[in-house]
Amino acid sequence: MARQRSAPPARPRIGLALAGGGPLAAIYEIGALCALEEAIAGLDLTRCDGYIGVSAGGFIAAGLANGLTPRQLCAAFIENSAAAPDNFAPSLMLRPAWEEYGARLRSLPGLIGQALWQTGVQGRPLLAACERLGRALPTGLLSGEALAAQLRRQFSQPGRSDDFRQLKKTLVLVATDLDSGQAVPFGTPGWDHVPISRAVQASAALPGLFAPVEIDGRHYVDGALKKTVHASVLLDRGLDLLICLNPLVPHQTGHDEQARITRLSDGGLPLVMSQTLRALIHSRLELGLKRYALSHPGTDILLFEPDPRDAEMFLANTFSYSRRRHLAEHAYQATRAALLRRRAHLGPQLQRQGLTLDLEVLRDPQRRLLAEPATPAARTDRALQRLHATLDRLEAQRLAA
Repeated sequence: MARQRSAPPARPRIGLALAGGGPLAAIYEIGALCALEEAIAGLDLTRCDGYIGVSAGGFIAAGLANGLTPRQLCAAFIENSAAAPDNFAPSLMLRPAWEEYGARLRSLPGLIGQALWQTGVQGRPLLAACERLGRALPTGLLSGEALAAQLRRQFSQPGRSDDFRQLKKTLVLVATDLDSGQAVPFGTPGWDHVPISRAVQASAALPGLFAPVEIDGRHYVDGALKKTVHASVLLDRGLDLLICLNPLVPHQTGHDEQARITRLSDGGLPLVMSQTLRALIHSRLELGLKRYALSHPGTDILLFEPDPRDAEMFLANTFSYSRRRHLAEHAYQATRAALLRRRAHLGPQLQRQGLTLDLEVLRDPQRRLLAEPATPAARTDRALQRLHATLDRLEAQRLAA
């Protein structure tokens, strides 16, 4: 969405909007952000004027606003390097909501009594009794408390903050008020007293999977229920450039060279539901971008997302960590390829902001996000080298004795 200006600003006001989509979204966004920062000269994603994140995008946005570079996020979330001070264990996202289970279980005797009274004494239909017992079901299978606690520890380190008001940049994390259905922008005046870690937890509480998060007596769930990116919150503050990342796009079949997908219906309910969710999310995003173009004509808006023909990203399990290294590398290389392919259009837009595409970086065939894992043969060679070195030292000690 190109905008005409007479001269680039002295220091462009840049905003970053990150959509959600579960752990897969975080994996894609980390790989894509690393590619963007390395390939666009002058772009520092830790120095943006504003950040807005929804769901998993809120997790990434909060890290960037606290000074964590995309490469540091990669080391913590993708590589889980023991040497990384912010090492993020995937198991944090898989903690059962034991407190929720216990509360619902304790309510079961009373609900059974009420159901029996309605059917046996009041003569109400059995369906009404089943509806009453449905209140004993937990509101979510997993708890985000461990995630919030981990983020609270990370944001309490020197130079960082778990308080929106102490950040030097604007950070907005969007959640949905479950009792009203309204979007709530944590980090804006009136909502900035909530800890950042708690806001991330609320924004990522996907209904049915994670239990709603209680804040000030209200319950909050995933911010994507209302909009995909909520970018107007940043645009209204005045930006020269807005970079948007959307990890979930509907898949276009018939383009897969290996014929991994011919008809989505052949994949059963999971693929049908995935395509439906992606189509809904993407249609809202397209409408939102059109409105932004009309309401904020002075802002260049750049959208980056997976190629709709990319079966690799579509078939990936949204909540799987097992192949995160492969998917992050795939997102990194796909984003580099997209930048090179779109350079004729992106170049002038970036130049208006004093930014340039580094074609040498984009054309480097050896550039990778992650080091290639050692092959079994390489590991065996290293083990043999250590064994020979140990035997040599033992032999030297024997001769010396």
